[in-house]
Amino acid sequence: MENEKLKIEVACEEALTKLEKLKDDQLEDVRAKLEWVLGSYRNDGNPEGLYEIGKMAFETLSDYKVKKPRTVSKKLLDDLNKAVEKHL
Repeated sequence: MENEKLKIEVACEEALTKLEKLKDDQLEDVRAKLEWVLGSYRNDGNPEGLYEIGKMAFETLSDYKVKKPRTVSKKLLDDLNKAVEKHL
């Protein structure tokens, strides 16, 4: 279980880094939520928010990749998807 928590945390951190680098106002909502749940997780150790917002980040970044294919790596999406789907 601890390893799964670590995977979702790492995947969400990578997604947050990508969202920050993209500097697109349309991504600001999911970026802010992801940043908040990462902080919350570090305080209380409860990963539920990471899974919920991680899924949102996956969907958002997947949509963004359709519009701009070279901006989001397949590996990032795969890692995020694997971390989220283990929880479902």
